[in-house]
Amino acid sequence: MVTLKGQDMSNPSAAMLVIGDEILSGRTRDSNLHHLAKELTAHGIRLAEARVVADEHDRIVAALNDLRGGVDHVFTSGGIGPTHDDITADAVAAAFGVPIDVRDDARALLEAHYQRTGLDLNAARLRMARIPEGATLIDNPVSAAPGFTLGNVHVMAGVPAIFQAMVASVLPTLTGGDALLSQALDVRRGEGEIAGPLGELAARYPMLGFGSYPWIRDGAHGTQIVVRGTDGAQLDAAMVELTRMLDARA
Repeated sequence: MVTLKGQDMSNPSAAMLVIGDEILSGRTRDSNLHHLAKELTAHGIRLAEARVVADEHDRIVAALNDLRGGVDHVFTSGGIGPTHDDITADAVAAAFGVPIDVRDDARALLEAHYQRTGLDLNAARLRMARIPEGATLIDNPVSAAPGFTLGNVHVMAGVPAIFQAMVASVLPTLTGGDALLSQALDVRRGEGEIAGPLGELAARYPMLGFGSYPWIRDGAHGTQIVVRGTDGAQLDAAMVELTRMLDARA
């Protein structure tokens, strides 16, 4: 794979921090990164980085502090449930140097939810109402236990249905840029053959991003070329020129 990045960095940037031993052990397949990347792209926010860390307090704190200074938004998934290993909220509080405790508005959400379901709001479930000082709550229409935003960090559940609902709640509150557009072209050539003309084209269109992704299908090999950018006219022109260049070198 070869990626030639465009120079248009005007769109806001984001990073994702996936938290959980179950992801690193292979027991659980993460789908939240894929969902977030698609939603951010449509909203005009550029996902610049993604990391996965274990349920270890110091690792979470270090990753958060590293990521949040380099992008406009950090999204986390996992570790805000009722069990002893759900330590994300504590780690976020530590990263920002603020206290954390059960908050009345979060408690009220849980009390109403468990009243409706007929279940007891026990001590374990009440842990989900512990919110760092200064954070704003993220709505959870699925199971009521809220996520929260502190600074530029958006803390969300790891369960995909809840994560997706929280993303839908947060995104409208964030300023995005132009939606990122893309076009793709499949060619029956290896990357070594197309690297030269692709590099030349990227130099002529510095506001676009160019990627090449090799494939093997039914014994044949080739490359998919993907061109990305926010200017539809430039994108169309680059694709026309790319096709002509490759035809001329056939």
